[in-house]
Amino acid sequence: MTDLGGFQDHVARVDLTDGAVDYEGVDDEDAKKYIGARGLGVKYVFDQGPDVDPLGPDNLLAFMNGPLTGTQTVMSGRIAVCTKSPLTNTVTDSHHGGWSGARLKWAGFDGLLFEGQADDPVYAFVEDGEVELRDASHLWGKGVHETRDTIEEEVEGSYGKNLSMMAAGPAGENEVRYACIMNEDDRASGRGGTGAVMGSKNLKAVVVKSTTKMPQPADSETFQKGHKQAMQAIQESDVTAPNEGGLSMYGTNVLMNLTEEMDGLPTRNASYTSTHSEAESEPDEPNIDAENVSGENVRENILVDEPTCHSCPVACKKEVEVDVHHKGEDMNVRMESYEYESAWALGPNSMNDDRDKIAAMIDRCNDVGIDTIDVGNTMAMAMEATEEGYLDEGLDWGDADTMLDMIERIAHREDELADLLAEGAGRAAAELGDPEMSLDVKGQTMAAYDPRSMKGMAIGYATSNRGACHLRGYTPSAEILGIPEKVEPTEWEGKGELCATFQDLHAISDSFDICKFNAFAEGIEEYVLQFNGMTGLDWSEDDMLTAGERIYNLERYYNNLAGFDGSDDDLPARFVEGSPEAIPGKGGSEGELVELAELKDEYYSARGWEDGVVPDEKLDELGIDVGPGTGVGGGGAAASGDD
Repeated sequence: MTDLGGFQDHVARVDLTDGAVDYEGVDDEDAKKYIGARGLGVKYVFDQGPDVDPLGPDNLLAFMNGPLTGTQTVMSGRIAVCTKSPLTNTVTDSHHGGWSGARLKWAGFDGLLFEGQADDPVYAFVEDGEVELRDASHLWGKGVHETRDTIEEEVEGSYGKNLSMMAAGPAGENEVRYACIMNEDDRASGRGGTGAVMGSKNLKAVVVKSTTKMPQPADSETFQKGHKQAMQAIQESDVTAPNEGGLSMYGTNVLMNLTEEMDGLPTRNASYTSTHSEAESEPDEPNIDAENVSGENVRENILVDEPTCHSCPVACKKEVEVDVHHKGEDMNVRMESYEYESAWALGPNSMNDDRDKIAAMIDRCNDVGIDTIDVGNTMAMAMEATEEGYLDEGLDWGDADTMLDMIERIAHREDELADLLAEGAGRAAAELGDPEMSLDVKGQTMAAYDPRSMKGMAIGYATSNRGACHLRGYTPSAEILGIPEKVEPTEWEGKGELCATFQDLHAISDSFDICKFNAFAEGIEEYVLQFNGMTGLDWSEDDMLTAGERIYNLERYYNNLAGFDGSDDDLPARFVEGSPEAIPGKGGSEGELVELAELKDEYYSARGWEDGVVPDEKLDELGIDVGPGTGVGGGGAAASGDD
């Protein structure tokens, strides 16, 4: 039990096998060690054991909010979904914004823990501190958008007023390994295959109905001081300032032109570092221009609205409307998530710059419940495989119409090729005979930052606990935007330490759970003031940073016990210095490759790890006293995950 402010001290543990719902408090020590949301969710997943089958009944699916979720705290509308990933076999957490995290808190919960497997499809209805399982047979097979509309009629609620829904689409039902969970307003817990875990449990949706019951801070004076500082920092930032900053004006897609200009935009399955360097190298091929799918282009031509999430003045969500002609059919599409990563994966990396059809692709991904980054990268891999002769009837570069159809085919595993691609780029490339065609680390594909051009991102991809990811430690903040200070993107020295610091900071914000974009303006001082004010604790900045380090090490410890070590902290060979398959950067990144060995040595030293494994001494130092030690540093052999 915990009496910390910001917590409801109420968690539902739902056994889908027998339909039992039990309620428990939050362990006070765990709350103080792991904060909430991501940190506390990972602890629940850890306690379930690292050897579970990700798609089996023993895997835990945890929907978690943090002590700042749903409060007055700026950008506090996030929720974490934590589980063991069917894509990577690592622990994973995937977050989305909107209003579902806040409403779960207002409905009386810190978290929902689902285990087991229902015999028939169900959805969970959450209201007034209770969870009820309801029949979802009539929803099975439906897209997220139809599911949303049907549920709104059934529960007599209203999205945007008192109702939120988190649902799996057909991709999750068919256990596509990178299926995601969709919020009702097109926000995705996109990475790691959380939707596939949901589908494997026959859990179609989680529906939350609540009025606004915002938790009050335990120490109002301290909280208001932190809140005032945070608001001022956000309003003064060139990135986040409402109606002025780049993120507020153009959304995440403000980065498209920036990364293109610095030759850091992976193009043609990362064979090139920008669309213009590809055009210069392949003048006889059909070429594309990243500007056509940039945030500036979107705002000028197809933007129709700028909705926002709970307690957020930035409003980075960009709602667009397009009319496209697809295979003889005129389609009107209105959707709110024309994001940078999605536009890149389905765009330049696949040699496509059809802005409007990319909007249609993103909308289809949202409806079938599939991760835009992984599906885009997987299709780009298939395009390279087709070009190299591994596929007779595959995908051609930039074929937007076939891509649009392929998303649906993958979601339903309709045919042999779609079934193969539903396994993810890494597994598919290995099956085709050339694993190096896949841009993945540990099975999850990378994001829209070329590691040859940003060496902090290189070590970030390699050491992310959930597979290749830009959001574990967002070093482009310093490498592109100069926040908190500018660092040379292509210089490797110092990037291991920088990455570890960013990873710990993001573990903190993910556990609060607040939006990472606040970090473009706020700092650790604002974090500590708001956290202390809400919870009533008296943490120092060092206490806060130690908690972030503890969370990151707990995740790595889980992965170690699941069989991962430093040999898995790798990058696709085309990026790595010394690899015979290396493809040096072009243009402004001319000749650049990743000094991976040096980066890993520096990073492990900063972490205090031994070849990618958390030693027993580090576990003791951080107070991680669950499960067996690794045996590393303690004189014994590494413990197995069975212990």
